[in-house]
Amino acid sequence: MNITMLGTGNALVTECYNTCFILENNGQLLLVDGGGGNTILHQLKVAGFNWMDIRHIFVTHKHLDHIIGVLWMIRMICQFMNHGEYKGEAYIYSHVEVLDLLREMAKKLLPEKDSRYIDDRLHFVEISDGRKMDLIGCETLFFDIHSSKAKQFGFCMNIDSKRKLTCCGDEPLSPFCEQYAAASEWLLHEAFCLHSESNIFDPYEKHHSTVKDACEKAEALGIKNLLLYHTEDKNLANRKKLYLEEGQKYYTEKLWIPDDFETIEL
Repeated sequence: MNITMLGTGNALVTECYNTCFILENNGQLLLVDGGGGNTILHQLKVAGFNWMDIRHIFVTHKHLDHIIGVLWMIRMICQFMNHGEYKGEAYIYSHVEVLDLLREMAKKLLPEKDSRYIDDRLHFVEISDGRKMDLIGCETLFFDIHSSKAKQFGFCMNIDSKRKLTCCGDEPLSPFCEQYAAASEWLLHEAFCLHSESNIFDPYEKHHSTVKDACEKAEALGIKNLLLYHTEDKNLANRKKLYLEEGQKYYTEKLWIPDDFETIEL
């Protein structure tokens, strides 16, 4: 299994794209979130993916920097279904609030000749806390992250029979959800900024964490690989170096600070 970061930034970045990524397993693709616009199509192209090969999309929550790119994917899928060029079925997974919002926007913004494929060949699949299903050939468990803002879900995915990956969305891993992350080979966790710059970026008032916070959490949970995303972009050229320098003071396993378009074998 590989992960390709299409975007690594928070909601307000301009030097990179909003956080979203592709999980690839034996040729099957799962898009997790879509970023904040039709730049998702550019990111997919540059990363070497054909958007028409994507059959599975998971949306963590309704914030603009996660959902609007998915609306563009819906437009493209439905339009090319109507043209006879998008073959087969497609699936969008999220909780009911997100699915209702996407359905309403698509029905109002797209012509009926395209939107008629929603709930026909483009399936909206409702998830719930603790629900398990097979995604791209891997058993996947969804969990409510207990967000204090918009309702949001993360997931645990079995990479193979011995290893699992946990994605906790774009907020700090809640104590209620530590049971899911425990014993994970990989933890995908947000890190809004360096702890040394928390007075500049105010991560806590936005319910985000610093590199130090995320690393201390992963260390306590015994995570083998910690991947940080959803960051600020004010010093993007040096982000990897600076985040590694701070994070490795608090985390002794493998720390990953990917750039947009970076692919990592899990």
